[in-house]
Amino acid sequence: MTLQEIDQAYNRIIGSLDNKEIKTAFDSLQSLIIGSREYTFNDKLVELQNTYKYMLQYRMDGAKDPMQEQIYTNLQTSAYELADQIKHKLLIIESPLAFYNRRRSLQVIPEVSLGELHKQLSTHYDTGNEVQYDVSLALLFNKLWVSDPLKPEESLAVKNLLEDSLLPYTAGCQVVSALTLGLQEAFDKEKLLLLFDAVRATYEEEVRVRAMIGILIILYLYRKRTALYPQIENRLATIAEEPGFTKAVRTITLRFILSRETEKITRKLQDEIIPEMIKLSPKISRKINLKDLTSEHLGDEMNPDWQNLFSDSSLGKKMEEFGELQQEGADVMHSTFIHLKNFPFFRELSNWFLPFTPEYSLIKERYKGDNNEKDVLDTLTKAAFMCNSDKYSLYFSIMQLPEAAQKMMIGQFNSQASEMIQQNQEELISKRGKLEIISGQYIQDLYRFYKLYSSRFDFDDIFSLPLDFHNLPILRPYISDEESLTSIAEYYLRKNYFEDALTIYNQLAERYKDNDILFQKIGYCKQMTGDLDGALNAYLHADLLNPDSKWVIRRIAGCYRTLKQPEEALEYYRRYEDLNPDDLSVQINIGHCYLELKEYNEALKHYFKVDYLDNKSHKAWRPIAWCSFLTGKYDQARNYYKKIIAHQPNMQDLLNAGHTEWALQNIKGAINFYKQSIEVENKDFQKFKDQFMQDIPDLVVAGIDQKEVPLMLDQLRYVLNGEL
Repeated sequence: MTLQEIDQAYNRIIGSLDNKEIKTAFDSLQSLIIGSREYTFNDKLVELQNTYKYMLQYRMDGAKDPMQEQIYTNLQTSAYELADQIKHKLLIIESPLAFYNRRRSLQVIPEVSLGELHKQLSTHYDTGNEVQYDVSLALLFNKLWVSDPLKPEESLAVKNLLEDSLLPYTAGCQVVSALTLGLQEAFDKEKLLLLFDAVRATYEEEVRVRAMIGILIILYLYRKRTALYPQIENRLATIAEEPGFTKAVRTITLRFILSRETEKITRKLQDEIIPEMIKLSPKISRKINLKDLTSEHLGDEMNPDWQNLFSDSSLGKKMEEFGELQQEGADVMHSTFIHLKNFPFFRELSNWFLPFTPEYSLIKERYKGDNNEKDVLDTLTKAAFMCNSDKYSLYFSIMQLPEAAQKMMIGQFNSQASEMIQQNQEELISKRGKLEIISGQYIQDLYRFYKLYSSRFDFDDIFSLPLDFHNLPILRPYISDEESLTSIAEYYLRKNYFEDALTIYNQLAERYKDNDILFQKIGYCKQMTGDLDGALNAYLHADLLNPDSKWVIRRIAGCYRTLKQPEEALEYYRRYEDLNPDDLSVQINIGHCYLELKEYNEALKHYFKVDYLDNKSHKAWRPIAWCSFLTGKYDQARNYYKKIIAHQPNMQDLLNAGHTEWALQNIKGAINFYKQSIEVENKDFQKFKDQFMQDIPDLVVAGIDQKEVPLMLDQLRYVLNGEL
């Protein structure tokens, strides 16, 4: 079998088991065994099939077996595990994926147990042998990552390592990350239970937060499978009793939602902000007149022209938005460090998850007690707005510079950045708390790994998934409170993820049926996803609960208009007019409703009112001109089209002006406007003709004989070709 065929067969089996189609899963397992010629697994499959048949036969005979549910669950878990075993046996020899490559490479290293690795780490740390400590830690990471399902003695060894308070917290962090990465490739109940162990309050907070993130990811990836293990549900219930559990799940969920914005921010920086800054640079130089600056002209004050330059351009607004995103904790640094992940450090997979520490051997052997460099490292370690991966990128970038440049950079960094980073850290901790900072940094580390690691395509990118942890049945009992669901829904709404927000608002609306705000938001989400009928129903419900909401009344009117129900729309626009009689946009919409109802004179009244009260925007000119045409007031229509054409007319304006001239029997004037209408649209005659043909009923009402239409179009063709 090819590698692709193995993957397809495995995915079919898992899909059948997820859907509780046990017979189908068994059949697919049989096919996989035959196709791969791995008959050593056949006995186990036959055993599972026979057990299932006996259970079904017993059921068919009408007997009640109190063990039926447990037997059924055991069959499912055993079938999952058998599928995993077959897949790994088939892929371990030939698969080019990083997981199997690393397994094969570790086989040539003398076998070292997890317990022995723990002893090595302790010894190297106690003796100050940083190089060997880092080598052993990387080996531990890789061994855990690609290991088979852990045996009881192996689980105990990992647990002992996690509980060793004498080791640096980086060891616990790497164990947790290795367990998470390994679980993504192959489910193992024991590894997941170790992540639950790592969440215990006695551990370092960095380890606990990483473990919690790992648990949520694995519960999401295996949401059907984890429900089969009562131990997992029990352990979840236990850690849920810890203070702050719900807040932690909520915070992590929000941080993953925020990670969806990273690519948008990167594109905005690369496509908009940076190009605008480059364009603005010579303009600033000219305004400031750099050539004329001499020491005697220099002062401390800033040039007010600079502020004007930024405020006059769209760059100022974009930079302000960028600053707000940074304050919110969005990943604004990703684009800066995309091209700084090629250092040898990042070739080792485990380093992508390593917390930034001055104790890392490559760093410690460089600075050798240099106080200036030590200050830089301390400052970087404290930088709350940068993830660990980016801190390593920045450090190795500085170290690549020539020695003189290094010293200058370090000096500037210490004098300028240190105080700012310290202040920023204190501000962030007070505003967000350590939980949000740690989870944000780790999620950004994960993001860089899945997006930038050289062998990233060997891993399923978790950031391509919704990661809506709040929708997992196993987590709902702990994150279904009003505060959690509301905060997550509001976040989705603010970031324009309307379908995700709608799911939560629907849940909340079932509980709080009298909350008009919920139905307003349901309506808005449905409107933004194109479900206008659903939006209208939600808005109408909100209106019943609170008939004084101008926002809802206007939304209802807008939905009716879009749904081509002008009479109903007019009723609600009139209601809004009673509440806010000076709103000219509502007046113009009332006019539009009358226009659609073919009550042209009524429409004109409202259009004239808008034109009288707002003589700057001219937004009523077009409807006044067209209604004047439709009511036979051709001179009035001509006057308004003259005004429109003097202010950047579009194709439709020129077309309508032509209709007006024709109605006034000015054939030459009509042809002239029709010709301009075509030229405005790159001489696209067909586009013009399609629009023209739609207006024929209105031309007939204006007294134009329909037989004249083909003559007019042919005459226009001759004029366009210069033949008339």
